Amino acid sequence: MTTSTAAALAPNDALALFRSVRSRSEALAAPLCPEDTMLQSMEDASPAKWHLAHTTWFFEEFILTPRDPGYRAPDARFAFLFNSYYVQAGPRHARDRRALVSRPEGQAVAEYRAHVDDALGRMLETGRDDAEEIAALVELGCHHEMQHQELLVTDLLHGFSFNPLLPAYRDPEPMAVTEEVPLSFTAHDGGLVEIGHDGDGFAYDCEGPRHRTWLDPFRIADRPVTNREWIAFIEDGGYETAPLWLMDGWTCRAREGWDAPLYWWRQDGAWWTYTLRGPQPVNLDAPVVHVSYYEADAFARWAGARLPTEAEWEVAFRDRPIAGNFLDDGQLRPLPGGGPWGDVWEWTQSPFTPYPGFRPPEGAIGEYNGKFMVNQFVLRGGSCATPAAQMRPTYRTFFYPHQRWQMLGLRLAQDG
Repeated sequence: MTTSTAAALAPNDALALFRSVRSRSEALAAPLCPEDTMLQSMEDASPAKWHLAHTTWFFEEFILTPRDPGYRAPDARFAFLFNSYYVQAGPRHARDRRALVSRPEGQAVAEYRAHVDDALGRMLETGRDDAEEIAALVELGCHHEMQHQELLVTDLLHGFSFNPLLPAYRDPEPMAVTEEVPLSFTAHDGGLVEIGHDGDGFAYDCEGPRHRTWLDPFRIADRPVTNREWIAFIEDGGYETAPLWLMDGWTCRAREGWDAPLYWWRQDGAWWTYTLRGPQPVNLDAPVVHVSYYEADAFARWAGARLPTEAEWEVAFRDRPIAGNFLDDGQLRPLPGGGPWGDVWEWTQSPFTPYPGFRPPEGAIGEYNGKFMVNQFVLRGGSCATPAAQMRPTYRTFFYPHQRWQMLGLRLAQDG
């Protein structure tokens, strides 16, 4: 992961961003009791307390320790406990056992955050020859923490879903009544296009280099697939019709017992879902969410369409204003009537592989994206759990095709 130097933040701006991002993480954790912060429902998820500590370790490991000879960690063992997968940064605690780390307790993690915040604030406020480099690393660390803010709330949703009481992280709130929006498509000519980040402003390393690619004419839907359409897929036997499914998907569906999106159930003749605002009736006109790549691909085939490529998605929507339902809005669930940005991440048919000419950065920080470029698929557009400041037309996130606990949905495409 890297940042562009073309429009690097000034140290004062980096400090303001740092304080804003750190405050939001603490605000997200504020409603939780100590027991909540220890939930880890599966290996893919992490406890909230670990997210708060790991994002702190990131600033310590990649900025403070190598650049401040006077910095002292409050506990050298935190480097082992709160490293995630940076092999070059040293050994680390087993990922699937993070919920067993009851000590340090929550107050100690809060003090760790304050210790690092104070040290980094002093570094940014002191005139240094490497101030611009530090500011760029701080910006990187802030975007890393924003990713963990998204994970914090979606991991929490998954953990809460196993509680028979179905607790609400945020107070329930009814959705506005809406009307069904007919599905329509916009045609694009295709041709030789450029995609990828152009080097102006922040981006992760995997978003570049900018390069040319060929697109045949295509049509892309003007809105995501809705719950109403997904229910029609269910009622038409979509989950029981093998020819609609990729072989791996069909096997996964059978093994996991999938017959609806994650968190759905039938109650009194209607579909319900579990959300961060507690259990709610499925809103028919909101985008469907918590579906795997396998399910999205099967639905697209059932609908006589396909998933878009990531290049098609980027070309279709890169000139649209980035406005939508993001984490900042506090809804924490998809809403009806949204555009390409926010609400749900949208699966593409593109594998997460390097762009032509990609080279990961040197050192442990280069492990962030490069070593994951296999067996995963790209999603675009952000979700109701994504901080808006992260979004740009070239942003690529990626998940394995069987995963469903993130805010994952889809949009249809067709050949032109």
